[in-house]
Amino acid sequence: MDEALLRSLTPGVLAVLVRRGADFAAAEDAVQEALLQAVRVWPADPPRDAKGWLVTAAWRRFLDATRAETARRHREVRLDEEPVPGPAPAVDDTLQLYFLCAHPSLTPASAVALTLRAVGGLTTRQIARAYLVPEATMAQRVSRAKRTVSGVRFDRPGDVGTVLRVLYLVFNEGYSGDVDLAAEAMRLTRQLAARIDHPEVSGLLALMLLHHARRAARTAPDGSLVPLAAQDRGRWDTGLIAEGVGILQAALARDRLGEYQAQAAVAALHADAPTAEETDWPQIVEWYDELARLTDSPVVRLNRAVAVGEADGPRAGLAALAGLDDSVPRHTAVAAYLHERDGDLAKAARLYAEAAHKAPDLAERDHLTRQAARLNTRGA
Repeated sequence: MDEALLRSLTPGVLAVLVRRGADFAAAEDAVQEALLQAVRVWPADPPRDAKGWLVTAAWRRFLDATRAETARRHREVRLDEEPVPGPAPAVDDTLQLYFLCAHPSLTPASAVALTLRAVGGLTTRQIARAYLVPEATMAQRVSRAKRTVSGVRFDRPGDVGTVLRVLYLVFNEGYSGDVDLAAEAMRLTRQLAARIDHPEVSGLLALMLLHHARRAARTAPDGSLVPLAAQDRGRWDTGLIAEGVGILQAALARDRLGEYQAQAAVAALHADAPTAEETDWPQIVEWYDELARLTDSPVVRLNRAVAVGEADGPRAGLAALAGLDDSVPRHTAVAAYLHERDGDLAKAARLYAEAAHKAPDLAERDHLTRQAARLNTRGA
């Protein structure tokens, strides 16, 4: 069973049901049931037209559920014509669906959570990790969002800021998480940039291109993580870097700075450095100051502490880190790195081991464990 194919078809199938009049929560339930049926049926009897099969199966389940609800509440079924079996139109509705999910009846946070779960294909755990909240809290948020839009007519699209936030989080999960969604997020952001003249759309696209340009160098042949400073810069995609820098420069020239443009500026400074030692850390600190002003994000302040440590020395970095809550993800790993830079190898090794236990994925855990072992070996 090709799970990637099912994941790629889900947004389009969901969009068809919503466009035909299904409320979002019921449509999502129907699509999920159709996917489960596909997992059972397709290995023995694969369809000629996968999307058409899913649309038909999902619509039947929606009608069954609607009729059952109608019988209970004595209501008429608004739409009762089943789509004619056959090939479904080759239309990409995904971006439109992102806007529909950013419904005015939802808060931006709830709209993002709902879209990531229903359209982006992320699990509740992945969304919770992106938002730095417990999984149970995020599950409740998604459930509340579904209840809010239950029965709502999706005829008023949401704002571009909410859609950008969703695309940003989908890219981040695809870039560093278990599910590869980075290419899909980039494709949709390109579509959005072609439709909307907005500097933050351009900023987000530039950020994605600049990060994606380094992707091939992020892991060694054995799958282990390679830190930015140790990456083979010859493996970076210079074409994507040039495109990203060009888009960013045009956006910054409009003098309407936003968080995605500022993040892209940091990425561009890393991409512009021929070697790690030649990185313009003082300018990166200035961009993190702008980001902190724009977002007041603890993650931004954590990254700023690293930049300060590189620009002004590890003790300055540790002083910047001291003002942050140590519950911020990767706080312990940053502390370990700065203590190693400061020469306290025993404490750094201890912190690397502690950070490994907190790591969100196996690759990062293995990397931090190796750092602890390296320092312990040097100490011995």
